[in-house]
Amino acid sequence: QVQLNESGGGLVQAGGSLRLSCAASGRTFDMGWFRQAPGKEREFVAGISWSGVTRKYADSVKGRFTISRDNAKNTVYLQMNSLKPEDTAIYYCTSRSDGSSWLSPLSYDYWGQGTQVTVSS
Repeated sequence: QVQLNESGGGLVQAGGSLRLSCAASGRTFDMGWFRQAPGKEREFVAGISWSGVTRKYADSVKGRFTISRDNAKNTVYLQMNSLKPEDTAIYYCTSRSDGSSWLSPLSYDYWGQGTQVTVSS
């Protein structure tokens, strides 16, 4: 069993930055971040393999967001720069032991409770 605990969300003006953290208890492999805005489906944001060699990003955040991890602390991070109002959503940390598609929520086994990110214009 893996438990995931996100932190770092908040209110920021457009153009600003936030860093999300996700502390995990239990063994993790691939980890990722999804987000869900009101009235929309949950969507993939970024993913990272255990080694950190493989990193995936949604087209909408490439060049602005960076995913990283510290395995010694069993923590994954999402550095979000140049934030836009359309980045407003609840951000969820997730992990999986294996899977083919990074983009599908069905590929992931465990989810955190989420942290709210609000970007004002």
